[in-house]
Amino acid sequence: MTMTPEQAAWFSDIFNRLVANVEHVLLGKTFVIKLSFTALLSEGHLLLEDFPGTGKTSLARAMAQSVDGSSNRVQFTPDLLPGDITGVSIYDQRTSQFDFHRGPIFANIVLADEINRASPKTQAALLEVMEEGRVTVDGVTHPVGSPFMVIATQNPVEQAGTYRLPEAQLDRFLMKTSIGYPDHASTLRILEGAGVKAHDSPVPAIVSAETIVEMGALARTVHVDPSINDYVSRLIDATRSASEVRLGASVRGALALVRASKTLAAAAARHYVIPDDIKALAEPVLAHRLVLDPEAEFDGVTASSIMAQILMETPPPSDRQAV
Repeated sequence: MTMTPEQAAWFSDIFNRLVANVEHVLLGKTFVIKLSFTALLSEGHLLLEDFPGTGKTSLARAMAQSVDGSSNRVQFTPDLLPGDITGVSIYDQRTSQFDFHRGPIFANIVLADEINRASPKTQAALLEVMEEGRVTVDGVTHPVGSPFMVIATQNPVEQAGTYRLPEAQLDRFLMKTSIGYPDHASTLRILEGAGVKAHDSPVPAIVSAETIVEMGALARTVHVDPSINDYVSRLIDATRSASEVRLGASVRGALALVRASKTLAAAAARHYVIPDDIKALAEPVLAHRLVLDPEAEFDGVTASSIMAQILMETPPPSDRQAV
C-alpha cells in the first residue's frame, strides 16, 4: 500500500512540529534537527562528529522529550566494558537465579558520547543492538523496545587515546553530520538565556512514542519510482569507481539512502520521492561509508568533496512514472 496525500500531509505536520519544538533548545540548527528526526523515523542511527559544547546532549534530550520517550547518556572511556552498556546478569542468592540488570542502552534515544574513546570490544557491543534492536546476554535475548536510536559523537580534534571506528560499525550509522557553532544571531539568543540551565527548560512532548513507530511504518509506504532507484544505483556505482576511493558505499548504504529519502519526502508532505530528496541526503548518508585512498587523504581530499563531485557528474532522472 502506498502512502496517500492525506497521510503525507499528516506526517509533514507532525514532523515540522517536532523540528520546531527541538529548535527551541538547539537554536538555528533546523537542517541538523531535520536530519536527526529523519534518522529516527527511518529506524536509523546518527553519528555526530563535532566539537565539545555544541549541543549534542541537548539535541538527544530534546528529541526524547518531544516524543515522550526515555533518553540515556553513556560517556565512553577507555575502561568502559560491554556490560556497562548492555547490562549484566547478577546471581540472586534468595531465588538461586540470575537476574538481568538492564544497561543504559535500554532507552528510546541513547547518546553515546565520544564513542571512539572506548576499546573496539566495547564499541562492538553496540553492533547487535544497533542492527537488530536487541541485546543478547548469557544466551538470552532482550529487546530494547521501539522507537530506538543511538546518537554517537566523536571529537574531530582531540584524537589522543582514541580508537578509530571500524568500517563495519560506521556502516551501521544511517547518517553522519555535525551541529557546528551557532551563527551570530543564535549566539545572542543563547546568551540572553544564560541564566537558565538546559536541564531546567525541558521541551513539551509533541507526540507519543507509539505515534513515532506509526510514522516510521507509514514512511516505508512512500512511493519510489524505478528511475529513482536507478539514480541511487548509479550514485553507489560512482562511489566505487572513483579514483580517490579505496572502498565505496555498500548495499546497506544504498538501502539507507532510499529509506531516508522516503522519510524526507513524507516530511515535505509528498507521498513520492523526487531526485532532490536523494541529493539532499546523499552526503550525510553515504560520505562516512567511503574509505579513501591514503594518498588522496594526504592531498586533502575528503569524502564530502567526493560526494559533491559525484552528484555533479551523475545526472538525475528527468521524469517519473505516474503514482
